[in-house]
Amino acid sequence: MLLALVSPPSSIGLPGGQPIGMDYVACDRAHHRVWVPAGNTGNVDVVDTPTGKVTAIGGFPTRPSGRPGRPPMGPSSVAVAGGVIWVGNRGDDRVCAFDAVTLARKTCVALRAMPDGIAWVGATRELWVTTPRLHALAVVGADGGVATIPVDGSPEGFAVDDAAGRFYTNLKDKNRTLVFDVRSRRLVATWPSHCSQEGPRGLAIDPARHLLFVACTSGALELDTVTGQPIGAPEGGRASLHACGWVGTGTGVDNLEYLREGGLLYVANGRDGGGLTVARVRDDDYRCLDVLGSTVTAPGARNPAVDANGTAYLPDPEEGKLLVIPPSW
Repeated sequence: MLLALVSPPSSIGLPGGQPIGMDYVACDRAHHRVWVPAGNTGNVDVVDTPTGKVTAIGGFPTRPSGRPGRPPMGPSSVAVAGGVIWVGNRGDDRVCAFDAVTLARKTCVALRAMPDGIAWVGATRELWVTTPRLHALAVVGADGGVATIPVDGSPEGFAVDDAAGRFYTNLKDKNRTLVFDVRSRRLVATWPSHCSQEGPRGLAIDPARHLLFVACTSGALELDTVTGQPIGAPEGGRASLHACGWVGTGTGVDNLEYLREGGLLYVANGRDGGGLTVARVRDDDYRCLDVLGSTVTAPGARNPAVDANGTAYLPDPEEGKLLVIPPSW
């Protein structure tokens, strides 16, 4: 059965005007909320998905961007950790925890460098943070202590397999994917990412099928988490030449989202006008991805978050909105 995506998507306006710097957003599926770090506004906007009501959590420090013409930097990433939501802030190099129900601030931890992606590792009850400017990962322990894991490049993206005790990240400047054991915090494997010269971006994982999805700047491919090889491509081959394990999109892809229950992969491209493509892992052959549909979004709209029903939420920075794209089955 094919998925028909509604076009154009609906939208939810966010406080703070235009533009709003938005990077990683996240769905708290248990509480039916989308957490939207709204960088330059100094807010994290929490959207109640059944009603569309927006609650702004303010008071986050901001600071000027080092890039000309860009808005100030502030909160930029979210990790859902059961009853706690973690927020990474580029405005003060801290990660702060919030109660998932009451939205009350709990504790904050200072890092040595600006956080990019943040991920909750349930196996060790730690927050793992990519800090590309430091060429390192930061690990925030249950006691609030911070450990640093140096890496040989600029880490980008993350995926966690709690059952196997593995943390994955990419080196976008080296076109490699790294695998860490979360208990020893040691690097256990390094694989080619098989992207173009622009390198890899985000990651998503299906532990049951041993699939790691790697975002390249114009699509996504599958890697086998046992061998590290691209699915459907010969050893040493380029996965992008093998359509079965490759989803092509417009350019400007960053992070990915994957809904394990339906085997659905969501890939958004922020350039070439903006678009969202949805693919499904085949039930009878997990080595293949079937594109189910796509829709036009907006320039700069990337990094989707998906709720339990398959509805995608995409930040639209230029218009200061959150795009809402429900599936039609």
